[in-house]
Amino acid sequence: DPVLGPALDEGRRSEAMSKRTLGDANDMAAGNMRAPNRFKTLAEAGGRLLAAPEGARIAVVEMGGWDTHFAQANRLARNLELFAEGIVALKDALGPAWSRTVVVAATEFGRTVRANGSGGTDHGTAGAAFLIGGALAGKRVLGKWPGLGRTALFENRDLAPAIDMRALFKTALRDHLAIAPSALDVSVFPGSGAAAPLTTRLTRA
Repeated sequence: DPVLGPALDEGRRSEAMSKRTLGDANDMAAGNMRAPNRFKTLAEAGGRLLAAPEGARIAVVEMGGWDTHFAQANRLARNLELFAEGIVALKDALGPAWSRTVVVAATEFGRTVRANGSGGTDHGTAGAAFLIGGALAGKRVLGKWPGLGRTALFENRDLAPAIDMRALFKTALRDHLAIAPSALDVSVFPGSGAAAPLTTRLTRA
């Protein structure tokens, strides 16, 4: 297949490269994602894979532990610390390639604004995303802050969404990988024409 064939070949090459660079991929993926240093280990391994001359151009790394239904203050502080350590490990592993890197750190869902009876928060609507990397034109906050007033909350419980997450990913793919908007609307996120990329450019000129 002229479209899927090259993608399959690239996937097979990436798999072979990851096994040579990281060791057994199954061993790397096994275990509790919430265990301390797991994200740091995966981020460092992903950095080595991306930095390799014939390595992948895109990697996805998952970090668990964000479902803070109880004791959120302590759990969230520790998770943010582990997240920061992982990003530093990724940067160090990438070396010079960090200057050409964009990281999009996004969550699947947000949390409620108000705490529950267990000192935590429950599943909410809007979340947060961090854009990190040497290729970024950074030190900015994107989007509009909707506020936490009663009338500003979504359904009187959640932070109101300000940016469609697909729009954020589209902006990163447009600016960093030069993917055409038409391909983003049809192939990357099918039927997402209403979620237009941001007018702001994310990467350095």
